[in-house]
Amino acid sequence: MSMSNSFIKKGLLFLIFLLLAASYGGNDPVLDGLVDEALKNSPEIQASQARIEAARLRIPQVKSLPDPLFMFGYQNEGFDRYSYGQEQGSQWMFSASQQFLFPGKSALKGEMAARDAESMEAMHELLKLKTIARVKELYYDLFLAYKNIDLLKDKRDLFIRIENITLARYAAGKAMQQEVLMAQTEKYMLLEKEEMLNQKIQSLGAMLRAAIGRDKGQLERPNEPVYQSFPMEIDEAVDLALQHSPEIKSRGKMLEAAETKLLMAQKEYFPDFALSGSYFNRSGDFKDMWSATATINVPLYFLSKQRPAVLEAKATIRQAKQEIEAVKLMIAAALRDNYSMLRSAEKLMNIYKKGLIPKNTQDFEQSLAGYSTGKTEAINVISRLKTLLDYEAQYWNQFVEREKAISRLNAITASLTAGGDKK
Repeated sequence: MSMSNSFIKKGLLFLIFLLLAASYGGNDPVLDGLVDEALKNSPEIQASQARIEAARLRIPQVKSLPDPLFMFGYQNEGFDRYSYGQEQGSQWMFSASQQFLFPGKSALKGEMAARDAESMEAMHELLKLKTIARVKELYYDLFLAYKNIDLLKDKRDLFIRIENITLARYAAGKAMQQEVLMAQTEKYMLLEKEEMLNQKIQSLGAMLRAAIGRDKGQLERPNEPVYQSFPMEIDEAVDLALQHSPEIKSRGKMLEAAETKLLMAQKEYFPDFALSGSYFNRSGDFKDMWSATATINVPLYFLSKQRPAVLEAKATIRQAKQEIEAVKLMIAAALRDNYSMLRSAEKLMNIYKKGLIPKNTQDFEQSLAGYSTGKTEAINVISRLKTLLDYEAQYWNQFVEREKAISRLNAITASLTAGGDKK
């Protein structure tokens, strides 16, 4: 009964992931369009697709028989004259031969090629998931750069208020010129940061265009990301990832190919053979002749050839199994790392949004009012405003880091996206 409940629970969890994946395409039309463009135009994805097509075309090649051989020639008796029809040994010769592999070898070769192609197909799916995550990460970074510029512009008005107050107090003889210069310097420092962010926008735009396979053209300004939910606990996410990860599937196909290679190496102990038929055309009083022969190769050097090939195949199987275990550990570690980032970002966002930002805003307003009446110094007001700007920037930075962590989690768990309600 417990095993049945566990199976049902896993099925429900996977259904949740499928439903979340189905929400892909409805939250942000700009981001959805970029993802679609990347999946369609990315040179990496197109190259991967071409590799799969090439691998599939190798399957009938390796299963095919070797090309038949056709031989023709002439045999003459003596060197002094053309003796065809006059001497018994003079004749025209024609023969054809075909090599055949020992039964089962061709099928095993085809199976190895098929497993290689299936491994590439699984890695192709992983590449698409990673491409989606990469596009989203760049999109969120681009949004953050624009958002920071917005924050700087909003706070610039507050610095201008401080500057106007300092000028008024300086004109009334209640403030020193240093306070005016301090306020003006902070305003220009904001302009410097804004210009640096504009440069970052250009750089991120170039990387995003490269990720979607677009050579040039303008990108729309990113929309504010929709808050995505990630309802699963980490152990459940790890369990699902290990079951459905394309990378593990690819490694599994490589293991199957290695096991097939072992069977093929064991088959090499058995000989291949060739069948030949010959026709000898003679003239005059001499009858035409024909012959049929069979040729078998003898695996005489099996100690230095077939046996090491079997041992090599067994070592490849051990390697493939250990690589699967290594991939599982890497997937679990990556999931736990990003899950930790996700939950940490949520806690920090809560601290900034409900604690530090409102409290610091109130503190700044009181300081500004106090400075207007001469109860506090300009440096205190400027310091509180800079702190408020830092907290707001950190809030949005954590917001973006959370969305990026979810994008990576979705890629690792083989889910296109996880949508949620707006927070």
